[in-house]
Amino acid sequence: MVRKRKPHNRGLPSRWMFQHGAYYYRVPPGNEALWDGKQTFRLGKTLPEAYKEWANRLENQINVRTVGDLLDRYALEVVPAKAVSTHEQQAIWIKQLHAVFGKLPLNAVKPSLVYRYVDQRSVKKPETFTTKAGKEVTRMRGGRVTALREKEVLSHAFTKAVAWGYIDRHPFKGELELEGTGPRDRYVEDWEVVECLAMPSRRKKGSVLAIQAYMRIKLMTGMARSDLLRLQPAKHFNDDGIQIQRHKTAGSSGKRTLYRWTPELRAACQVAVSVRPALSPFLFCNRYGQGYIDEETGKAHGWDSMWQRFMERVLSETKVSESFTEHDLRAKCASDAKTLEHARALLAHADARTTDAIYRRRPEEVTPLKGIG
Repeated sequence: MVRKRKPHNRGLPSRWMFQHGAYYYRVPPGNEALWDGKQTFRLGKTLPEAYKEWANRLENQINVRTVGDLLDRYALEVVPAKAVSTHEQQAIWIKQLHAVFGKLPLNAVKPSLVYRYVDQRSVKKPETFTTKAGKEVTRMRGGRVTALREKEVLSHAFTKAVAWGYIDRHPFKGELELEGTGPRDRYVEDWEVVECLAMPSRRKKGSVLAIQAYMRIKLMTGMARSDLLRLQPAKHFNDDGIQIQRHKTAGSSGKRTLYRWTPELRAACQVAVSVRPALSPFLFCNRYGQGYIDEETGKAHGWDSMWQRFMERVLSETKVSESFTEHDLRAKCASDAKTLEHARALLAHADARTTDAIYRRRPEEVTPLKGIG
């Protein structure tokens, strides 16, 4: 008799279960020696931790016969190579895909099934869960953006299935016509930047002054947040300029870029150093001199909170009426560049099509033809 899985375990790999605030693996009989002699092995508190521990324990390659098997291998080999900050979200998407497609043979996935999946997932539904404090909370899950992101993960998994030799061709690549939500088009105007930079600081160090210095550097370089918050003058500054290696994915050797010194860029960096709240190897640091990026998670919660407080002040104390993200500043840099190639180089993109489609947000200027008569 096949044991029916509990609702909160659906979508997890075979023999996994979530209980007592952690993920566990029910060891197949006879394999206990590979799992410290245990019949039930604790994998970790979070999905990324569980997948990492599971991967470290497995000696043989996963026998891929179903979509669930494919997603398991994808989670073990592909997701860890992506940016650390995406691991948790990717694990959640894979769990959702696992619950729907997991038992299907690889050759059973058709475009019609993917269409149906996206349509159903595009409708937000209430989901109730229990917090660590034991309180039941209900929030809306799903939505068009989430559905499309999950579809992208499934598509990439099948791309890897072709590369790994499990199937000869991708079952739905290039065969779907799905309307997305469209790329973000918020363009930050010059006067809005001036308003933000003119806002007075209530402190002599850090906080507002740090974000204003950050804005100046970002608008000149277009540098990604993960790279800008990791800047260390002793490591990245040289006589020619600021040299970085894109920190895009975990363990990868990203593209190297040298942002040459200009008087404005040098002055902005000097200001950033002068407004640090503590001595630190980082150009931007908290009051303890620590960098804002948590290298284990890839997140920067302290910086995010400071940016949110900054924007609250901007909206209440200046003429700016619509908030913007620091990522919108990266898009402004790309939009204000004279040419698409210059914008691509500033953002360190490998493909100018990405720069053009997502980051170039200013209206295209067209000179009308001469009238007749």
